[in-house]
Amino acid sequence: MEMQDEHVIDVPSILAQELSTELTSLKPPSTELAGDGDPSPTPPIIIDEVGERTRNVDPHEYLPHHVYIGPYSRMRNADLAGDDDDKLRTLQEVLAAAAAYSTAPPLQLKDFVAELELLEARARSSYRHTFGVVPSKEFLRWLLLDACYILVRFGDVDDVVGRRPRPAAPAAVASANGAVQGGNRVVPSVERRRASAADRQYILDVVRDVFYLAANQVPFFVVERVRQMTFLDHGTPALDAIARFAGKLLEQKQYSVATPTMVGPPERRPEPANLLHLLHMHFTPTVLTSAAAVGGGGAPVGRWRTAMEYYFVGVKFKRRPLNRRSKGGALSILDVKVSGGGGGTLEVPQLNIDGETWRLLRNLIALEQSNPSGAGSHVTAYCVFMSQLASTPMDVELLSRRGVIVHGLGNNGEVAKRFADLCKGTVFDVDDADQNYLRPVCQVLDRRFQSRPRRWMAWLKQKYFANPWLAAGLAAAAVIFVCTVIQAVYSVLSYKKG
Repeated sequence: MEMQDEHVIDVPSILAQELSTELTSLKPPSTELAGDGDPSPTPPIIIDEVGERTRNVDPHEYLPHHVYIGPYSRMRNADLAGDDDDKLRTLQEVLAAAAAYSTAPPLQLKDFVAELELLEARARSSYRHTFGVVPSKEFLRWLLLDACYILVRFGDVDDVVGRRPRPAAPAAVASANGAVQGGNRVVPSVERRRASAADRQYILDVVRDVFYLAANQVPFFVVERVRQMTFLDHGTPALDAIARFAGKLLEQKQYSVATPTMVGPPERRPEPANLLHLLHMHFTPTVLTSAAAVGGGGAPVGRWRTAMEYYFVGVKFKRRPLNRRSKGGALSILDVKVSGGGGGTLEVPQLNIDGETWRLLRNLIALEQSNPSGAGSHVTAYCVFMSQLASTPMDVELLSRRGVIVHGLGNNGEVAKRFADLCKGTVFDVDDADQNYLRPVCQVLDRRFQSRPRRWMAWLKQKYFANPWLAAGLAAAAVIFVCTVIQAVYSVLSYKKG
């Protein structure tokens, strides 16, 4: 006798019905800002929570304040993550875009949910924890709402619907950080200035939470699939627009002007796993070394020295500008190099420090720590280099005078403290050439630091020749000494002849 299962649950239908009910009861949207962007897929990078030892140094650098994306943030902030009105509005815009753009009958909400159900297992495997305790209906709801939010905020969905123009979000971010956009300015009223400041702060908050946080992420292939279903007749991948947004953001903050690349063979197509990984793909040094390339040779470096220690042995610091057009130019802040005889000049791209710099660097380190084979360790190596180079207020002052560091924080001591704490809890071997792309640079500088003749010459130069009066006095003393010696020699010769 054939048994029939009467308890099969149609998850897509139930979830689609619940979301339809919520969309019906949704309040009218208030004035909101959108972004500019586009996404694509990638599996080798796992989304993981930041380790406890690292997170304890400064927990606020890893937690979202306004926008909760993905299961980690929602489960950690269950009391705040339930307010999905804003995301429901973006779902409404995606459905409107699907109805407005498609020439064929548009896909319905149930179709979106059913398609994501096919991706559920792959999406769960994109996280370090598969969240087995989270019901399928709840997990699919998170994926759909988060993907729609990213598409509307940083994609071109709102342009298709024609509801509002796409704001230049990267320019707004630059303006919020103090840059002046455009040649003419009209002084707005007090109310306009307050509203404008609130809008800029909103954009900063959204970018910070959605792009910068390692655990506050959703797999990119989910966003891409939702966009494909929204625009059935359109072949442009979602990655294109979001990649443009990310590139402009990093360029205006002067962190990178590079084209996104990935660690691995050149023939591999760059496909980000999530939004933070998309930013990480812009941070690849132009010159890479490996243990095989350098043969693992040279004395172990142990650690970097401080800027003042290098300065004491005559190393000059020079700001290296970012320039994608010149051959051999720096493409990101990671492109550090030595030049001059015996490593006499250390060229470092300028690092512009604002309130979000530490958050971005810390979470990029967290991404690499969780995915050493997929993401490499270039950002970690750079941060270890900077954390030791600028670990005291005197170091920060020296690097600021040379244009290597630009900051608007309270004082140099605050910047030095943040640098000193930047890599706490990080696992990194500075002597491993496969991990530390700056190892050859460190070896050159260390040989100079260990050279006693250079140290003596540098000491004399700084002690006497830095001050023109001391230098003149030393020269006069040397002339008098030479004259005295010559006079003594002639006196002895005259005595012998006499």
